[in-house]
Amino acid sequence: MLTMIPMKHSDNIGLRKSSILRSYSALKGFHQYLLDENLTRKDPTQLLSAPKIEKKLPEVLSVKEVEAIIDSVDMEIKTGIRDRAILCLLYASGLRVSELIHLKLMDIFAEEGLVRILGKGNKERYAPVGDIALSDILGYTRLLRPRLARKRDSKGIVFLNLRGSPLSRMSIWNIFHIQAVKAGITKNVSPHSLRHSFATHMLEGGADLRIVQEMLGHASIITTQIYTHVDKIHLKEIHKQYHPRG
Repeated sequence: MLTMIPMKHSDNIGLRKSSILRSYSALKGFHQYLLDENLTRKDPTQLLSAPKIEKKLPEVLSVKEVEAIIDSVDMEIKTGIRDRAILCLLYASGLRVSELIHLKLMDIFAEEGLVRILGKGNKERYAPVGDIALSDILGYTRLLRPRLARKRDSKGIVFLNLRGSPLSRMSIWNIFHIQAVKAGITKNVSPHSLRHSFATHMLEGGADLRIVQEMLGHASIITTQIYTHVDKIHLKEIHKQYHPRG
């Protein structure tokens, strides 16, 4: 006879909520297996509820930090013009890294100042680029990409490595990491931090939440709302810094 031991709150047994959640998932999976194999008729885990895991707020770069990362690119080296265009586009349009590495030349609408993005679930959306980022992208596609491209390997992808193949996710991470170190950034950041920063800075500037949702390609506005919490933290920091009783 299997008996269930009540799961105590994590504060009482010294476990993190994430550890309890893993135990919860293991128990649920085990009893589902027993049901599937007709080894039991009851699922005692139905009486259990999973612990709520609070979402960690993403690390956000300030505008000056973003500019420092972009400006740290050495434009004298061969790949400088490409690397700057990559960083500018990630921040200017809030792209995911997976979206950037699959971006094709036909997805750039220079006259309209837009890029067409194939996001999660193959959902298509259009995102504004901005004049500065667009200038960097067009400079790269005009001056360097033709020298990198290989007919069979490039597949119309915008951003290529020195062998003419599409860049990998790790390549983008390395490009970002090198420039972040050069810029003196000590925060725990990644290329995805540019997407977080894009959304936060848009909201700080007064953009409508639903517009930001559309540009990020979020299926639900609930996902986008996390950036309103980041924005509130920013407001509290400003208040603390400048108010005499902050």
